[in-house]
Amino acid sequence: MADDEKKIIIDENWKSQVQSEKEELEESRKEGGGDAAGGPSAASAFPPASFEMHLSALVTEAMVALGKIPHPLSGQPEKNLGQAKYIVDTVEMLEEKTRGNLSEQESLAITDLLHQLRMLYVAVQSEPEGAPSVEAPP
Repeated sequence: MADDEKKIIIDENWKSQVQSEKEELEESRKEGGGDAAGGPSAASAFPPASFEMHLSALVTEAMVALGKIPHPLSGQPEKNLGQAKYIVDTVEMLEEKTRGNLSEQESLAITDLLHQLRMLYVAVQSEPEGAPSVEAPP
């Protein structure tokens, strides 16, 4: 077949599918399923808030400050012992302020995390200046 003889075949089903998706989205917005910007609810983009998730975020931030995880903006390990100490102090404050209000599992988790963060902080603090901060993947 020559190029001028080729025919373009258009699938018309996609138009009806797009229209039904638009209608479903509009219905969802009317029922409160979307945010003010018209997109999906911002809350649906995040896991449910929990004590464990908050601790996990703090530990991740501490690992970045200790140079064990590359900084998200630079992609390079950056030690900031002042920030790391602040985060460890924050976890310690949370342990004190929530004492007696946590489940046994939560209490054990925060105690264990605090111990691990303190030990890691001491280890990083005693590392020589030129020592590599991020361990290479296996």
